[in-house]
Amino acid sequence: MGILIVGAGSTGGYFGGRLAEAGRDVTFLVRPARAAQLRAKGLQILSPHGDVTLTPKLVTAGEIDGPYDAILLTVKGFALAAALDDIAPAVGPDSMILPVLNGMRHVDQIVARFGREALVGCVAKIATMLDDDGRVVQFNKLQDLAYGEMNGARSARIEALDRAMQGAGFDARLSDAIEREMWEKWILLATIGGVTTLMRGAIGEIEAVPGGVGFALALLDEVIAVVTAEGHPPSEPFVTGARAAVTQKGSPLTSSMYRDLMKGRPVEVDQILGDLSARARRLHMKTPLLAAATVNLLVHQNRVAAA
Repeated sequence: MGILIVGAGSTGGYFGGRLAEAGRDVTFLVRPARAAQLRAKGLQILSPHGDVTLTPKLVTAGEIDGPYDAILLTVKGFALAAALDDIAPAVGPDSMILPVLNGMRHVDQIVARFGREALVGCVAKIATMLDDDGRVVQFNKLQDLAYGEMNGARSARIEALDRAMQGAGFDARLSDAIEREMWEKWILLATIGGVTTLMRGAIGEIEAVPGGVGFALALLDEVIAVVTAEGHPPSEPFVTGARAAVTQKGSPLTSSMYRDLMKGRPVEVDQILGDLSARARRLHMKTPLLAAATVNLLVHQNRVAAA
């Protein structure tokens, strides 16, 4: 199975690197600057599961000469439009596009461009970052990649994908409810992102101050209410786990938006918080904490754009 990893950042670099290390047929589609860095230094992964340096197979935009069986899309939401242009030559009639993006807006964009049959649901759970030397750094042992047909079917192609993913050095899981899992991940990302960026601290730091727990749970309730009103209520076990995650005493947990914010980088506010806020407005719902978190990051985003 030919696999194209779109992006070799913290997520694509990790999962694509582990697949390549396991001997899968993996190619990375990257920008010229990242290609030069990877050719000079290799794809370096620093992980509790073992460090590795690989010499990856690379292509840049315009160098793709045919379709791939599976395309793992790991770019930031604000880079999606350009990425869809770049992968067009890689998408054949039987190609599967697996988006590892935040929020759900990208689903409609992929379907509009390549059709509903091309889309396969995907959820990645991993804590990684790209350091200043371009190395993929994994913070803890969590490394879960779930995938499945959006309608829950056990198709021949999804079972072939599952066989390729198994035994590749991370926890691979074929899900019969991947669409629900995608919405649930959005709930958690939006809540943790909103809480940590608005309060400028980790979950444990916020829990430790008066009102911190109440604030975190109230924002979680707002996000769940919007998603439920959209017709995608989360499961009770998920809600229980999410409430524990956003109020855990001493937790060092932050969000990628928080880390990008603190480094003065662009953040995925439109995809993670902005889209939820827009849905709440369309539904005439009052979500003051979600709105505040969104405005906070939009101010930051404008400041970054003006710099």
